[in-house]
Amino acid sequence: MRKIYLSLFLTIPFFVQAESFGDAELGKIKSPSCVFCHGTTGKAANPSYPNLNGQNAQYLYQSMLDYQQGKRTTSMAQMMAAQLRQLNDQDLRDIAAFYAQQQ
Repeated sequence: MRKIYLSLFLTIPFFVQAESFGDAELGKIKSPSCVFCHGTTGKAANPSYPNLNGQNAQYLYQSMLDYQQGKRTTSMAQMMAAQLRQLNDQDLRDIAAFYAQQQ
């Protein structure tokens, strides 16, 4: 019986966090500039750009935040920072949720 409760305890927070992380529908609307490099569903046509589809939402969010804050310094960092400059925290969460849901 304790194993059942422990299993429920460990899985419930994950689902609650995934649901409340961001609004994927709004993320789709907020990501028009992303599609030029990452594709409409997060699958990049150019192998130089990373695929975003199916990635962990928290990872995507943190990556975008790091670009905004200048913590990432890859060759594309300035371009990414410029693309993300006008987006607020909730925008980043919504976009991350959208791409995380893509297959």
